[in-house]
Amino acid sequence: MNFPKANHSVKLILAFASVAALSGCSRAPSPPAAALASFSGDRILEHIRVLSSDEFEGRGPGSKGEQLTIKYLEDQYRSAGLEPGNPDGTYLQSVPLVGITPDSNMKLTLAGHGRTLEPKFQDDFVAWSKRVTETSAIDADLIFVGYGVQAPEFQWDDFKGVDVKAKYLVVLVNDPPVPDPADPSKLDPKIFGGTAMTYYGRWTYKFEKAAQLGAAGCLIIHQTDRAGYPWEVVRNSWSGTQFDLATPDKNMGRLGVESWITSDFAAKLFRAAGLDLEKQIAAAASRDFKPVPLGMRAKLTIHNTLHTLDSHNVIAKLTGSDPDLKNSYVIYTAHWDHFGIGPEVNGDKIYHGAVDNASGSSALLEMARAYKALARPPRRTLLFLSVTGEEQGLLGSQYYVEHPLYPLARTALDINMDGMNVNGRTQDIVQIGRGVSTLDDVVEAVAAEQGRTVKFDPEPEKGLYYRSDHFEFAKNGIPAFDPDEGVEFIGKPQGWGLEERRKYTAERYHKPADKVQPDWDMSGAVQDAQLYFLVGYRVANDPHMPEWKPGAEFKAIRDASLKAAGIAP
Repeated sequence: MNFPKANHSVKLILAFASVAALSGCSRAPSPPAAALASFSGDRILEHIRVLSSDEFEGRGPGSKGEQLTIKYLEDQYRSAGLEPGNPDGTYLQSVPLVGITPDSNMKLTLAGHGRTLEPKFQDDFVAWSKRVTETSAIDADLIFVGYGVQAPEFQWDDFKGVDVKAKYLVVLVNDPPVPDPADPSKLDPKIFGGTAMTYYGRWTYKFEKAAQLGAAGCLIIHQTDRAGYPWEVVRNSWSGTQFDLATPDKNMGRLGVESWITSDFAAKLFRAAGLDLEKQIAAAASRDFKPVPLGMRAKLTIHNTLHTLDSHNVIAKLTGSDPDLKNSYVIYTAHWDHFGIGPEVNGDKIYHGAVDNASGSSALLEMARAYKALARPPRRTLLFLSVTGEEQGLLGSQYYVEHPLYPLARTALDINMDGMNVNGRTQDIVQIGRGVSTLDDVVEAVAAEQGRTVKFDPEPEKGLYYRSDHFEFAKNGIPAFDPDEGVEFIGKPQGWGLEERRKYTAERYHKPADKVQPDWDMSGAVQDAQLYFLVGYRVANDPHMPEWKPGAEFKAIRDASLKAAGIAP
């Protein structure tokens, strides 16, 4: 049953008051009634308006927009009474980045079989290099390697021992769609997660595997349905300045050229090679697939403009109240960055990032304020981490876990907020990555108290688990809660929520059009923020940390981390 909002708040308040009264313990957590009541949709919306305004210029790392953003976040944390989260007494963690801006006049030439193709930059292809060099060049033969996957656990190898050193690999995005033997109209759930994207399907894996095998470059064929976003997202994300962490080897271990082409141009390329793209795509869905040389040679020179900068994570802290647990941590994360000023679309060059992720950053500020409203802090210490560089490859969160301000082995949980619900209250909540940790039980209990159900990701093919900052914590062993808005909206017809998602992805995601809309209903953001609060609150007061379930891909990393720190799992 879904309770009306006011009645539901009363039920939550009474429930927590009863727990506190029954405990009779001096270390009992204070009832979170005041904290829950403190969440304000109007205040979240006002933060979003500021952070996504023209003045903040799209919050690009290293820009005027960054300076305004980190000052705003720091001022809000300070005014809420949160302690500086950096042990040096500041709210900032410096994140050294290198900016690499490719010359937009680059030309890619593909020649062979008596034909020459010259795709147009941005319209047909994008290319860049994360190597910190002024020139990145490729002069190599093209070879189609299917999905570019080596997955021994599935007895899958798209390379079949073929030497691809110094080759330009052409690959498909996402995982191989292997038909289910019992029902060929469906995907086999035992291989590559069925409809759910695994890490093998992520574009990051494709580039990493190509570099590992010594390829000269990698060219991913974009397909909107398989990637989960339209070509405009690829174009806008990778045609301008690329950022990466500044590393001692200047990223020379990275692939020389990373690139994408449209599916339309890919069809032209394969025709020029005397091949049918659709037939090759079908063949690539089989274990029997073997690499196919295209008989075409690619030439491309990218001239880069380089600059280094210090970007910043912003971190605030609420010290725990239990002497035995205050040196363990629950982290809430949200990325503050977006794409800054980029290619003009409909007369606008500012990529405002209102939903992505001014909304999550704003909810993080509200979360910190709500925890400060408690009469007594939770037993564990709370950290509120606003990270940079998410849009460039989770750089701020990667830097934090590589240079943690607090021990990762003593970090119980990361709760990540990347895009809040601005469309009203829902009967459900989506948990990305559901089924891999004991957090499931906590999330289900809190959702039930709100009269809601917990759903699996309704769009598993998009691989969202690998696309936001919680992933950097998860792959370093820390259980992570990556929630997404529900899809069953109260008062809306069946399917309305998924249609709104589709429209946002097609029309506003990673585009200047991601602005505050006049029809937003912030009650959904408040409802979800209260749920995220309670999940973190319970973990922060539980002497036992969440655990990965047997078979989870990050369990071994966590177990080793706890053992090294002398902590019992």
